[in-house]
Amino acid sequence: MAETPTLLLTRPAEASDRFAAQLHGILGGAMPRVLTAPLIRVDYAGRLPEMASVAALVFTSANGVRAYVAAGGPRGLPAWAVGEATAEAARRAGLAPRTAGGDARALVETLTQARPAGRLLHVHGEHARGEVAQKLRAAGLDAEEAVLYRQILLPLTDAAAQALDGAAPVVVPLFSPRTAAQFAAQHRGRAPLLLAAMSAAVAHRVAHLPAARLLQAERPDAPAMLRAVVSLLDHAARLEGPEPGG
Repeated sequence: MAETPTLLLTRPAEASDRFAAQLHGILGGAMPRVLTAPLIRVDYAGRLPEMASVAALVFTSANGVRAYVAAGGPRGLPAWAVGEATAEAARRAGLAPRTAGGDARALVETLTQARPAGRLLHVHGEHARGEVAQKLRAAGLDAEEAVLYRQILLPLTDAAAQALDGAAPVVVPLFSPRTAAQFAAQHRGRAPLLLAAMSAAVAHRVAHLPAARLLQAERPDAPAMLRAVVSLLDHAARLEGPEPGG
């Protein structure tokens, strides 16, 4: 009989808990063992620029929204959010978000087509992909950026390392290239490994690992990642574990 799979979540605790709750809404009593082992810690730091002339905010992650709130940013402003999870964080923060695309490229394309008037402020961390503000300026929009948080890499926990070296299959959803690279650099173990990658860039960082399956999400958003994880859990339930002593 196949071992019960373990779901290893490597995002910060709040994001991991939210993803696990969403998965529980799909699977109910069929939920696997969930192990949370964040590979990144978010530290909020930095100062907002003068906000009087900012017409709208741009967010490429929910962490950006939380950092904006931590920095004392004014509420009530319009906002453009990369995806629904980020838009929901913006709504909870008292902002008025519109959702666009699911990734930075689609967000830039949406803004370029909409051409909102006034100054745009992209709030992000020190490790950001997509060069959003630069591309918006190149398209003729008034855009600047504010770096309001740091993403500190963390080692795998002992519990995560033990799971990865055990007999049960381990399903690992990976949401960013940086987290994927951190996971790949530390992965050691013989457990059957099944990886869900949010994008091609994420998949590229773990393509060399000896995974039983590597599945890229259909779209770079949470619903597609949930579908990918459900598919991998189904696949994992049919896998045989490693031979003893192998």
